[in-house]
Amino acid sequence: MPLIVDAHADIAYNMLKYGRDYTRSAAETRRLEAGSQTVLDNEDSLLGWADYQRGQVAVIFSTLFATPIRFRKTETEKQVYKNFDEAHKLYREQLLTYHRLTDSIPDKFRLIASSSDLNLILNHWQNPAPGESGHPVGMVILMEGAEAVRHPSELEEWYEMGVRLIGPAWVGTRYCGGWKEPGPLTDDGRNLLAAMPDYNFILDLSHMDERAAIEALDIYRGPIVATHANCAALMPNSNSNRHLPDRIITGIIERDGVVGVVPFNTYLKVGWLSSKNQRAEVPLTYVVNHIDHICQLAGDSLHAGIGSDFDGGFGLQSVPPEIDTVADLQNLVSLLQARGYSETDVENILGGNWIARLKRDLPTS
Repeated sequence: MPLIVDAHADIAYNMLKYGRDYTRSAAETRRLEAGSQTVLDNEDSLLGWADYQRGQVAVIFSTLFATPIRFRKTETEKQVYKNFDEAHKLYREQLLTYHRLTDSIPDKFRLIASSSDLNLILNHWQNPAPGESGHPVGMVILMEGAEAVRHPSELEEWYEMGVRLIGPAWVGTRYCGGWKEPGPLTDDGRNLLAAMPDYNFILDLSHMDERAAIEALDIYRGPIVATHANCAALMPNSNSNRHLPDRIITGIIERDGVVGVVPFNTYLKVGWLSSKNQRAEVPLTYVVNHIDHICQLAGDSLHAGIGSDFDGGFGLQSVPPEIDTVADLQNLVSLLQARGYSETDVENILGGNWIARLKRDLPTS
C-alpha cells in the first residue's frame, strides 16, 4: 500500500472540545461516544491511531483551529473566541497540546518541524525495525485562520513552536475574506503575507475568498498550497465560495503547490444533506473526479493530494460509503488505477506530492 499524507485534521480541537483520545481506534471512540452530544455535534469519528496504522497514514497536517464567537452554536460551546487575544490563547493551548501529546507518546505521534524530522518518520514506515509494532504518525502543524497572530511580529514565536503552514481565513478574518464571508485581502492581510516568507511559512489558500486568493497568488513570495479544498467546476450552482475555481487551482499548480481533496459529501455533491442519510448517493468515485480534474488541469499527477478534514465538523455519516475510517482512503488506489493512473501516479496523489513539498519547504533541521 502507498503511504498516505492527510493534509488536514482538527486533532487538538477535538481533543480539547470533545475529549477525544486519538490513541484509541475510531471504533473505540464511537463505542464510548454512542448516543452523546458529541456525535450530534460532530458525527462519529473517522480517526484513530490504529486506523492510521492500518491505512499507512504516515503524516497528518494537524490544525490549530477555533471558532469565532459569531459562529458558535450554543452558549456553552468550547474553543470559541471573541477577540484576537482569546484566539491567541486558544491556539497556543492547542499547540501545547500537540507538544504534550508527542512528548508523552513518541512511539505513536511525533511533531514534524524539519525535513530531517520528516525523514525519520518516513524511515519508520519504509524501513521498520524488527519487532516494531506500529509506527509513529508525523504531525505537521497548520494554523487554520490566522487571527491568533495578533501582529506579524509574533510569527517568529509561532514558527519556533513548530507551526509550518498558515491559512489566513476560515470564515472572514481581519486578514481577508473567507468562507461565507467574502472579501479581498486587507492591509493587515498584505502585511501578514509580506512577513510570512521570512520564515518560509507555507501559505494555505483553503477557505480564502477568490479575490483574496488571487491577490495572494500574485504577491506571496513563499510556497503556496490548498490543504483541503475541492473543485468549483464540479460543484455548479453550489452558491458557496468554499470551492476552488480553476484559476486558483491553476495558480497553485503554477507555483508548484498541491491541492488536497476533501472526501466530504457536501463538498462532492451539490445539495447533499447528512440528515437524509443517503451516503450511497456519493460514492468514492466523486473524490476521484476532483482528483482527476486537478490532474487534468496540471497535465500530470504532481499537484493533487488528500486533505480529509475528517472529524472537522463531520464524520462517518457524511463521507462516501466506501469509507469507514481514514484507513479506507486506500480504497482510492483501485479507483485511480481504473482511471488509468499508474502506480507512481497513485503514490504521488496519496502522499508523495505532499512529501515532496514538505521536503522542499521545511527547514533542514
